[in-house]
Amino acid sequence: MPMERRVADIEYEQMLLSRYTVAQHRNGEGLDRSVYLLMSRIDGQGPMSISELSAVFRLDASTLQRQTTVGLRGGFLERVLDPVGGVARKFALTNAGRTRLREVREYSVNAIERILADWPDEDVNKFAELMHRFNVSIEEYRETKATS
Repeated sequence: MPMERRVADIEYEQMLLSRYTVAQHRNGEGLDRSVYLLMSRIDGQGPMSISELSAVFRLDASTLQRQTTVGLRGGFLERVLDPVGGVARKFALTNAGRTRLREVREYSVNAIERILADWPDEDVNKFAELMHRFNVSIEEYRETKATS
């Protein structure tokens, strides 16, 4: 008999995970979740324009304008000239933004470390691999869906 594909279970668990993540960030030192996501992406990729952020997050420019404005007002983001000489201004982390991102990320990682404290290392590592694979598949699906 073929093994059952538990896709509905994955959908349910992913929904719970997103709910828990939102709740965690609500208690995570007060940094807006959308700004945290923007800051994390900019931290990993370097300064980014609204159009670049729009492409990676699949959000419209007006939504990103609101989110980046929150980051600018909080002193976490700043507008900079394009490092490669392009015309568009880009958003970069300020020193305060880098510090705040590190603090919130530490808070989050420490919470996850406590949650997974009784998991064997091999399970934690496998879970990390599978979550990464899942997120890559989501990105690929979104790219395929956007072009079809």
